[in-house]
Amino acid sequence: MDNQAIFVFKILLLSLGLSLLVKYGGRYLELQPTTITVLTIVLMPSLAIGLILGWRYWQV
Repeated sequence: MDNQAIFVFKILLLSLGLSLLVKYGGRYLELQPTTITVLTIVLMPSLAIGLILGWRYWQV
């Protein structure tokens, strides 16, 4: 049980760090508001997780 609590705490800290990075560091990125940029940002996490899970599926 203690291991699971530590794992959840680490995930929460990582999520907090990423959200702070997006909130305060995002304005310094020179991104143009185009459709390609939006599609890349929105679809990249799903594609990355899909690739990782697919790779793990084929390894087993």
